[in-house]
This record gives sequence, structure tokens and C-alpha cells, in this order.
Amino acid sequence: MEVLWVNIIGLLLIAWIIWWFWLGPKHKAGKEVAGGEKLHILVKDGVYEPDRIRMPAGRPATLHFCREDPNPCSEWVLFPDLEISAELALHQETLVEIPASAPGEYPFTCQMQMYRGVLVLEP
Repeated sequence: MEVLWVNIIGLLLIAWIIWWFWLGPKHKAGKEVAGGEKLHILVKDGVYEPDRIRMPAGRPATLHFCREDPNPCSEWVLFPDLEISAELALHQETLVEIPASAPGEYPFTCQMQMYRGVLVLEP
């Protein structure tokens, strides 16, 4: 009987971890930001804010990341589809240059993929 309870508690713990890191309140859809002169992305409390950025395709842009989260996971931002990575300085603005790219959705994450966002390039 004790083995059954240990297994039930273990399964509940696994379900909670999955919910917390991938489905929980930290990863709800954020506001969309239209492209402008300065696009600021705040890195704080386990999220990118905003986590969805809309910009025109075919034009280079600069994203301004401000990292306020001391968590080591937040040290890097990766745009794997664009082959871009940048180390984010704590409590400083870090500029990330986005080259002119084709329309589409380009995810960006931390190195452990716990922080998530999407760059949407529109035609």
C-alpha cells in the first residue's frame, strides 16, 4: 500500500513540474508589439515581456533586451532559426540585431528553453 502512495505522489509531482515550467501562468500569451524605433523586451520573473513581437519582414531591426532576472538561465537569448545568440547583461540594456528576414514566426528562448517568445515577421 505504501508503494502505491509513493507512486501517486511521484506522478502528481511530475505533473506539477510539467505544468509549472511549460503550461503554467508564466507562459501565457503576452501583448503584441508592433515594430517601432525601439523594441524593449524585459527579462524578468521567468518570462520575456512582451513575449510576442510583430515587425515588418525584409527590414533589419534592433531589439533592446533588459535583463532584470539574476537567474543563470536568463543569461542568453537564442533565435535558433535566425542563427542568433546574445549574452544578456544583468541590469543593462543589450542590443540584439535582427537581420532582414523572410516573413514567418521565429521563436526565441533562453538556453534551457524555459523563457519563450516569438518574433513574428509580417509581409
